[in-house]
Amino acid sequence: MRLKGEVTFLRSKWCWKTKNIIREDNLPNNTQLTIYEAHQQLKQKKISSVELTQSYLQRIQHVDSRVKALVSVTADQAIIQAQIADKMIAAGECTPLTGIPAIIKDNMCTRGIKTTCSSKMLEHFVPPYNATVIEKLNKAGMVMVGKANMDEFAMGSSTENSAFFTTRNPWDLKRVPGGSSGGSAASVAAGEAIYSLGSDTGGSIRQPAGFCSVTGLKPTYGRVSRYGLVAFASSLDQIGPLTQDVRDCALVMNCISGHDPSDSTSAPQKVPDYSKSLIPDVKGLRVGIPKEYFVEGMQPEVKAAIENAINKMIELGAVVDWNVSLPSTPYALAVYYIIAPSEASANLARYDGVKYGFSYQEGANMWDNMEKTRQFGFGAEVKRRIMLGTYALSSGYYDAYYLKAQKVRTLIRREFEKAFTKYDVLITPTSPTVPFKIGEKTSDPVQMYLSDICTLPINIAGIPAISIPAGFAGGLPVGMQIIGKPFSEEMLFRTAFTYQQATNWHLNKPVV
Repeated sequence: MRLKGEVTFLRSKWCWKTKNIIREDNLPNNTQLTIYEAHQQLKQKKISSVELTQSYLQRIQHVDSRVKALVSVTADQAIIQAQIADKMIAAGECTPLTGIPAIIKDNMCTRGIKTTCSSKMLEHFVPPYNATVIEKLNKAGMVMVGKANMDEFAMGSSTENSAFFTTRNPWDLKRVPGGSSGGSAASVAAGEAIYSLGSDTGGSIRQPAGFCSVTGLKPTYGRVSRYGLVAFASSLDQIGPLTQDVRDCALVMNCISGHDPSDSTSAPQKVPDYSKSLIPDVKGLRVGIPKEYFVEGMQPEVKAAIENAINKMIELGAVVDWNVSLPSTPYALAVYYIIAPSEASANLARYDGVKYGFSYQEGANMWDNMEKTRQFGFGAEVKRRIMLGTYALSSGYYDAYYLKAQKVRTLIRREFEKAFTKYDVLITPTSPTVPFKIGEKTSDPVQMYLSDICTLPINIAGIPAISIPAGFAGGLPVGMQIIGKPFSEEMLFRTAFTYQQATNWHLNKPVV
């Protein structure tokens, strides 16, 4: 991969060593740091942000031709931001994210830098403004080294629906990294950035986090502003972090959370200091295990890994009930694939070749141009979902499909509310399988949709959930999902942090 701009890279022999994995590359050892560790080194002047950024740009140059996590590399801007960050640190004005290299999913608007949504429709779109999360990160001193590949318009579970290329899982380059935030998750797992941002509409942060063995949080709906996030399904979309561990996840959430007047769905809730919830203690924690999430067809090795993780929680003092039932869960898949496509068909109607984006100009008339713009600008999966949504909203079918789906959505949300009167958190698998091979499910959309069966209900209910590494099955990552009631991210962080302090799964790194 050719990096833009004139950048001089430092080269040295380094070894990244964890308890179980040793990764050796001809690269600087700075790319093994967490946010917390990098922040300490920056404050102590052991390293500069420019040096740290150069290390990650070199790492990208070394591995991204194989992983293909990034749509664009912003080397020029990254060095400028790193120089600014070094001045902030010297002036004693730094935050935990100042000078820390990050990667942003390519559906969040970045002023002056292309935001493509991995679609030909927006292939050359350069936003004139920043998303709110980008403004907050910039204020904190972020260094953005690139934009991450994704399923087109965030519609997919494998990042195979990108109009540009398929991202590969760093743990096995023949397998998918999950989706739609596959590029964001793969970039963190491959050491191309210290953290990334993704968006989650039906599991698009948590499922790739599980597939790539990183930590990923889907916050409560409204906790993080959606302003500047290119809309897929507005009542389901939520931005969240993908990081190496729970501590880093809390640090990113401290920065990006909070009410935003520019987003009418943003919740006016006070934001706590999430880092204060990182207490390794779950004694007496009430944990429910919903049986509906251990679905038919779940790989036995995945089930065994999750059961082992739950048993570890019991060892740590949690009180676990294995017989919880959320009876409406089996309907979540159908509900999601009525509501999400319906909202997508409305949101994507703006791409008509007139306002912005790709525009076909060789048709017989304006209407022909508009039709051809959508025909050639959208990929197959996006067209499929637009058609599903338009049908569900059409006259004569609205009551039978969309309205009924909204009613079942209410039932699902009420079942969660009832469960949280008895339990502090619920624990489930993040996905019923390990990462599948590239091309394995592209011919069967229903099987692809089933990849998100454990994560969809959380978006439908608007509640938070976090996926953390919980083991391996056949050498491939397994993720555990911890679910909480609305605005209970502190409880999720405490639970997940306790587990990570007692295990080493999150320390394993792939050899790329």
